[in-house]
Amino acid sequence: MLVLLPPSEGKAASGRGAPLKPESLSLPGLADARAAILDELVELCLGDEDKAREVLGLSEGLRGEIAKNAELRTAGTRPAGEIYTGVLYDALGLATLDTAARRRAATSLLVFSGLWGAVRVGDRIPSYRCSMGVKLPGLGALNAYWRAPMASVMPEAAGEGLVLDLRSSAYAGAWKPAGSVAERTASVRVLHSRVVDGVEKRSVVSHFNKATKGRMVRDLLLAGARPKGPAELVEVLRDLGHTVEAQAPGRAGRPWALDVVVTEIH
Repeated sequence: MLVLLPPSEGKAASGRGAPLKPESLSLPGLADARAAILDELVELCLGDEDKAREVLGLSEGLRGEIAKNAELRTAGTRPAGEIYTGVLYDALGLATLDTAARRRAATSLLVFSGLWGAVRVGDRIPSYRCSMGVKLPGLGALNAYWRAPMASVMPEAAGEGLVLDLRSSAYAGAWKPAGSVAERTASVRVLHSRVVDGVEKRSVVSHFNKATKGRMVRDLLLAGARPKGPAELVEVLRDLGHTVEAQAPGRAGRPWALDVVVTEIH
């Protein structure tokens, strides 16, 4: 099983470990694309701060992120699973998983990134600021830039098993499963169910969908679940206490759509 996750906008501080070693990152087929983005991002942030802030879409209060990006090559690193913070990662709680579940996380979780393309949670990276929605002056929009490199490496990374796609729309645009991989892919949205005047009302959860997705992945890792495909995933999630409704694709080469229904938002 391969689980595709979005990163977090906010990130923990860079560690005190050795500086970035690009050759050590997973998915080495992305190395050239990573190097090109890193070069332009560092150059941008070493130059005009106002231009860098505009390109990166940063508020005045986040101006300090520019200096962080300028030092990406020399900053300390720590595992990506520690760099990424926020609602999903708090709910996932990588640091509190048992040893076996942490091993599963290391091999099954893949975090998409505007800067790195995608990394595994054990890859050592510095803290940075560069979302998939950024449009660099030279390379252009990152979600479009990543499509060709990701298309070349992701089928192999997906292997022959289930792909659980929990990415937000901006990151989903960088790689869309196709063919047989798509048929083994399940994308998830979270719906809030509540009763109003005796009638059930459902709405798409935005912020709190991240917590639900984090808890769902945690449950799968702790259970040691290895569903072979979307249909089996639905049964596993239901056994773990989640309310799941599945929509099989209407034609070949399309992913499954899963709705996880919650009655409480927290």
